[in-house]
Amino acid sequence: MDAGPADKAAAERTCALTRQPLTPDEGLRFVVAPDGSIVPDVGRRLPGRGVWLSNSRSVVAEAARKGVFQRSLKRPVTVPEDLPDLIENLLVKRVIEALSLANKAGLVTTGFTKVEIAVQRGTCAFLLHASDAAEDGVSKLDRKFAAIQASSEAGSAENSLEKPNTEQLRQLVWDCLSSAELSLAMGRSNVVHAALARGGAATRFSREAERLRRYRAPTSAHATREPGSRARSEQA
Repeated sequence: MDAGPADKAAAERTCALTRQPLTPDEGLRFVVAPDGSIVPDVGRRLPGRGVWLSNSRSVVAEAARKGVFQRSLKRPVTVPEDLPDLIENLLVKRVIEALSLANKAGLVTTGFTKVEIAVQRGTCAFLLHASDAAEDGVSKLDRKFAAIQASSEAGSAENSLEKPNTEQLRQLVWDCLSSAELSLAMGRSNVVHAALARGGAATRFSREAERLRRYRAPTSAHATREPGSRARSEQA
């Protein structure tokens, strides 16, 4: 059953810097520690009064520079100088943990040849490349993956292996982790390419990877949503 307008409004927050409405998945929550320092609550579970910002590194940096946390909380607080880096590290950790869980669930295939086979068989729901992977290997797998996806959607195998539309594949192909980070998640060395089969753990990985990608993206890449109804305060 779809959520009604009231439910959607209740789920929204407001970015304390831009004043744009946010759903929890589009934002980052911050709370104040007992020592008065700002703590990022990336899991949205910490108790206390919160401040919400858009999930964007540049927004976080600007909010810290302009004293947004102090104004929103109406009290003196200490903002870590490395707050943008701290958040990115926490988001990377969540992506690594999600990939590790998907691997333990038996949903991950690694190694170029095995990944290529998974793509060709249509069992690859999400395709992963290390951010430092060689371009030729990435392009080869991307072309095949794009062709398989197009064939599946069209119900036909008569599709050429043209360069994939990265915007169309944005939710299916990920390159947000380095080879070292992929290897850490998989518990083995030299992981460069991986394929995730369909499953709940794979969907969770995709969700966490999207959060990281949005955080790293330039501010202009974040779509501005027109509020359908009045958003809640940024404090919650």
